[in-house]
Amino acid sequence: MVAKMVASSYEDSRRKRMEENRKRMEALNLTQLSQSLHKSSSPISKPSPSKSRTVKKELVAVRRSGRVANQPAPVYKEVLIDCDMMSGNRSSRGGYNMYRDYSKRVYASDEARAEALNKAEKLQSELNSPHPIFIKTMLQSHVTGGFWLGLPVHFCKQNLPKQDEVMTLVDEDGDESSTTFLAYKTGLSAGWRGFAIAHKLADGDALIFELVNRTTFKVYIIRVNGSPSEDEELE
Repeated sequence: MVAKMVASSYEDSRRKRMEENRKRMEALNLTQLSQSLHKSSSPISKPSPSKSRTVKKELVAVRRSGRVANQPAPVYKEVLIDCDMMSGNRSSRGGYNMYRDYSKRVYASDEARAEALNKAEKLQSELNSPHPIFIKTMLQSHVTGGFWLGLPVHFCKQNLPKQDEVMTLVDEDGDESSTTFLAYKTGLSAGWRGFAIAHKLADGDALIFELVNRTTFKVYIIRVNGSPSEDEELE
């Protein structure tokens, strides 16, 4: 009996709250607003895919200054520039160095190279020098382009300074030229280029280097057959 009374009281209270809530909603007009919003709402539209742009290439006239508009357009072409000539680098003979033109390289034949070497060996024996001496046959890297002269390693270790030092090269006429000996690389660097150009050394020439003192070489040049220097001497 008590349970039924409690349940009835709870039910009456719930109905009363629902009735009060309905009246509040009507007073605020919430029901009609909810219905109008539901009717006016529409599904979200997806953006349509954009069309890809079409790129068109056209040749157009480039505006030119009025001073040159009536003149023909310049024509450009590739040219080879001698960097030594542009920088004012001259040989010891006073002319610009043309040894950089690799297309004019002349290579000695094996027979001509061997003949020059035999002449150098014969001259070395005739010198009968008490000084350390060796023969070096010239290659293109010695007389054009790189202008680097590597010396025999065993000769350098036994006879030359253990650190970089200036060496003097004395030709057969007694003219002196200075060059730098690089001990670590066992070769002649700065200054050798000027000596090679001044004496017009060519591929296949055989040179005798006689170490007359600690930092001085006496140099004898045996020309390979057909070298320009030899022809000039004959003339």
